[in-house]
Formats: sequence, C-alpha cells, structure tokens
Amino acid sequence: MSTVRQETAGTANRCAELPEPWRSADVAVVLPTYQEAENLPAVVGALMDLPLPGLRVLVVDDNSPDGTGQVAEKLAAHYGRHRIGVVHRQAKEGLGRAYLDGMTRVIQAGAQFVVQMDADLSHGPQYLPGMLGTLLAAEADVVIGSRYVAGASTDSRWPWHRRVLSAFANAYVRVLLRLGVRDVTAGYKMWRAPALEAVGLGNVRSSGYSFQVEMNYRAALAGLKTVELPVHFAERAAGESKMSLRVQLESAVMPFRLRRYARQRDAVREYG
Repeated sequence: MSTVRQETAGTANRCAELPEPWRSADVAVVLPTYQEAENLPAVVGALMDLPLPGLRVLVVDDNSPDGTGQVAEKLAAHYGRHRIGVVHRQAKEGLGRAYLDGMTRVIQAGAQFVVQMDADLSHGPQYLPGMLGTLLAAEADVVIGSRYVAGASTDSRWPWHRRVLSAFANAYVRVLLRLGVRDVTAGYKMWRAPALEAVGLGNVRSSGYSFQVEMNYRAALAGLKTVELPVHFAERAAGESKMSLRVQLESAVMPFRLRRYARQRDAVREYG
C-alpha cells in the first residue's frame, strides 16, 4: 500500500535555503508548453533565480504557433544549455505525452529529482526548495503541491466554474479510486527518479490532463510514499487554458479505465 502524508502550511517553506548536499541536488524541471511564449521567460527566470544551483529546465514544446519554441531557444542561449534544454515536438500530442517524453529524457540524463509544473505561472517556483526539503526529510517518493490541504489556497480570480469543476473532479476521482490523496488532479509535483521508474512511464496511457490522475494511481499501486504540501494556485499570467471538452471527457473516463487495469493486473497475478 502507498503512504500519503499531508504537511502543514508552516512546512511549505517559500524559497527555503537548504543545506548541502540537498541544495546542489540534480533537479530537472519538465515544462510542457503550447502557446506559452508570453509566460515562458518569467517562469524560467524565476526558476533560475532559485537557490538551487543544480536545477535545470527542459522545455518540451508541441510546435506552438506563437513561437514558444523559439523563445525557449533564446532562453537556453541566455542561461546556458547546461541549464536549459529544449525539445521541439512535431505536433500537439497532449500534456501527458509531453511529460512522458521530457521525464524519460531527464532521467536518462541522470536527474535525481524530476519536477512537473505548468509554464503559465499558476505553480509558484518559490515552493520548489521546500518541496525538495520535504521530499528528502520525509523520505517520500513524491511531493504534491496541493490545493486541497490545510494552508493551501487558490487565486480569487479563478472563475467559479473552474472551482466547481476542480472540486467535483477531485471528489469524483477520490471516490472511484480511493487514493488517499486530497488533490488527485494536481499538476505540481516533485518525484524521485527511481519512483518514476517504479511507476513504469512506458505503460502510462493518458495523453491529456488525466495524466495527473493516472500517475497518482500508478504511484499508489507501486506502494510509493506521497506527501502533499500546501501551495497557492495562481491564475495563469497570460494566454488561455488548454482545458478543452475532449480533455475533460478523457479525464472523466480515465478512473474507470484505471480500475479495469487494476482488476486485470490482479487477475494475472492470481491466475498467472
């Protein structure tokens, strides 16, 4: 069984100064992008300013028409390609596919810890040192930047229909999958590299936002220890949300697919 802990607001240190060797840990942030040319310089700049000298960023761009890929290349030239990498994908294949591509690449490159976060500034980079410290101090496998634990909050500008949709989606998935995680749809996470290998990235099937739920479910099946840390979820700085009807439908169906996968897996173990 997996273990889930919820940390208090006081443990979500903002820009915490970590001791060595934690401070210089090899942390790779995977940033999937599509139409984020306005937001990318700000989020990358904030990440580069963190007191984490071992942190590097991999931008995974799905051929954005607004030139996000070109902006990423300029940032790589500015900060150095040892700190900023860019992957140019040929088409928009979905958030999940972009994450899987990026995660696989950074693990192969030797990253100890892998971060998944949005490029629209809704996930505050200032929480990363605290997330790393919590991951190491709690000996956890994954830390979730959570919107639904004590001390967390969401932007007051967040439209009411998105609040309702988010709350309903979390309640719906928790009832169906019984994961023990409060924010099952969260997209702000830090993983140990071996934890991602235990999840089995090659077996993940989600292409859209349901990727977040599937990863939590596979982490639970693998018996990984999860800790939730309260964060403030901000409204995106610029641009439009990518949450289409198709993505919402995929997310609604995914819990049933995961339950079927678990039953099939159990049957193979019992009779195979």
